Amino acid sequence: MQGFPPPPDKIIRFADDSFAAFPQRRWAFSNIRQLVPTRAVSRGLAAPVPLPRAERADLDSVRFQVMGSGQTMTWGEAFDANYTDGIVVLHRGRIVYERYSGVLRPDGQHLAASVTKSLVGTLGAMLVAEGVLDENAMAAKYVPEFAGTAFGDATVRELLDMTTSLRFSEDYTNPDADVFNHVRAAGFKPRPAGYSGPVGVYAFLLTLKKEGRHGDAFTYRTVNTDALGWVIARATGKSVGENLQERIWVKLGAEQDAAFTVDDFGIEFAGGGLNTGLRDLARFGEMMRLGGRFNGRQIVPQAVVEDIRRGGDQVRFASAGYALLPGWSYRDMWWVTHNEHGAYSARGVHGQAVYIDPAAGMVIARYASHPLAANANLDPTSLPAYHALARYLRAHPR
Repeated sequence: MQGFPPPPDKIIRFADDSFAAFPQRRWAFSNIRQLVPTRAVSRGLAAPVPLPRAERADLDSVRFQVMGSGQTMTWGEAFDANYTDGIVVLHRGRIVYERYSGVLRPDGQHLAASVTKSLVGTLGAMLVAEGVLDENAMAAKYVPEFAGTAFGDATVRELLDMTTSLRFSEDYTNPDADVFNHVRAAGFKPRPAGYSGPVGVYAFLLTLKKEGRHGDAFTYRTVNTDALGWVIARATGKSVGENLQERIWVKLGAEQDAAFTVDDFGIEFAGGGLNTGLRDLARFGEMMRLGGRFNGRQIVPQAVVEDIRRGGDQVRFASAGYALLPGWSYRDMWWVTHNEHGAYSARGVHGQAVYIDPAAGMVIARYASHPLAANANLDPTSLPAYHALARYLRAHPR
């Protein structure tokens, strides 16, 4: 998108789906608000909370072994290997590493993709802790329209932990998978000529059917987060974006407003439509590392953070077959490693991540635009890098 106007070979558009191709997505992920309608999540009018800086030149040379191979790589080499657009590392609340590539800049925004789910899951867990939501109640208690659909007899807890049983495919390698019909309905993928499917997030949710028994196994499906978003909106009388703004974003001391992509009716794409500045994403991670307390106030109840850190049912998680995530679990839409540092993470396609290591006092916020969607394509050069950096910072504090 260079030039005024750009020449034909430089144009990236939503309507022809060119924004989703590689390498075009390197520009698109940092310019979503030019492509689709969005709704602002205000940071408020208070001054941003500064993040102290203590940048370190030694971190690029931290070496790790690539998962599943004898190859080693440095932290600096992994930056390019993972098609990183930007990364911020906090150690004990100070920025020790910050680097950008592609078109992302410190004052820019980037699509968080499914990292969005962890923020929405945190909102849901907060409402459970406050008694606004009953985690054992059926979702249809809050959204009567769910009766007779896949979510009709699913509990709030089953939505939060993605243990629903649905007829829905989340295979990003299959262009006919249900997940692409979902994002078309949400307005995040163009609809073909003659499209006659559902329009809007809520309309799509009502088309889904149950397959099996809820509660038996973890199965990652984006529609669970949008269903939870509807429950949150009905229970509070405010949209997901308004809840995020009032409960977290204005209290966080963020540098920038965030933004949610919205459907034809102004409903936020709770499953993956959030866009933020990278340092603000790091602030959110730091708040979670500190037990929900940041900027001089308790933003998320400490009990909620502790529940997330404890994780979910590892047996149910194992049934999903994530070969690169042995021993992990899923709780309140967070991925929990159960490693010796107690690390947990928010994760999104193409490399978006917040990684929190409580033992090392480390938070990593990363935005990326990897050519392939699934995290399995990045985990071998990301997860061991995160853990190696955590061990190094723990052993060499400054």
